[in-house]
Amino acid sequence: MLATGLVLTGFTAQADEVKGNAAAANAKVWLCVGCHSIPEYRADYPLVYKVPMIGGQNAAYIASALAAYKKGERKHPTMRAIAGSLSDQDMADLGEYYAAQTASSPKNPLK
Repeated sequence: MLATGLVLTGFTAQADEVKGNAAAANAKVWLCVGCHSIPEYRADYPLVYKVPMIGGQNAAYIASALAAYKKGERKHPTMRAIAGSLSDQDMADLGEYYAAQTASSPKNPLK
C-alpha cells in the first residue's frame, strides 16, 4: 500500500512540472512586447515607473513572477489582468522565450 502511494506521488509530481517551449510563446508574446521591449519605457498606470526589460531573464523567474501576478501576490493591475489570462504552460513558454532573448542573440526580434 505504501509503495503504491509513493509511486502515485511520483506521477503527480511529474504531472505538475511544466516545461516551457519558446517557440510556442510566439502566440502569446504580443501581450508583452508593447511594454517590455521598449528601452527606457515608463508606464504611467497606476504609478510612473520604469518597465523592466525581461529579455535574458531566468525562465523560471519569469514564470514565477507571472504566477505571482495572477494570484495577486504581486501588485500591478495591468500585469494581473495579463497574467490572469495565461495558463501555467503559457507562463512557462513565455519564460523560455524571454530567457532566450539576450542582447547578443542574433535572432532577438526585440533589438
